[in-house]
Amino acid sequence: MTRFKLVPPAPASLDGVAEAQRAVPLVPGTEDDCCARLMRRLDLPSRDVARTWLTFLRALGLAAERESGFVRRSQEPTPEHLREAFLDRVYGAREVRDTLGAEPRNADAVFERFEERVPTWEHHKDPSGWHETWRERVGSLLDWLVLLGLAARVDGGYVAATPTKTRTTESIESVDGTSTERDG
Repeated sequence: MTRFKLVPPAPASLDGVAEAQRAVPLVPGTEDDCCARLMRRLDLPSRDVARTWLTFLRALGLAAERESGFVRRSQEPTPEHLREAFLDRVYGAREVRDTLGAEPRNADAVFERFEERVPTWEHHKDPSGWHETWRERVGSLLDWLVLLGLAARVDGGYVAATPTKTRTTESIESVDGTSTERDG
């Protein structure tokens, strides 16, 4: 299975993912057209940021690249689908999650545990900048893990969490037993 490495900053809520998906056309469009739509509808600062979102939506199974261009998929961006797709199809998501436990770790400590998993070719591609690029990417992965209920912020760090679904709220329980609730 293909895993994608581009990860945009996490939005404030999962509604931001649905909004980004709705910005991708139903009728196939070129990458430039799709990026322009994403920039306009999400008020993104640059084409690079829009391209990152487009790639990320592909990773989540919410957009697809066809011969005729990029197209929105009919997959609903449910929390369950997003969690599964994120862990399965975003490079580093599962690995970063697996570095978390019951004791809070800050982003730097998580990066130190993940660093050996950065592909060697990334070191050669950008010898002076790969470290900072991947440190930032790990920070984004952590923010997405929190948004998806797969991690929680505790005492200035991150801990593993297990999402549990109730009828009206989604409860995020960290491995130490503390929980927080979000409207779901």
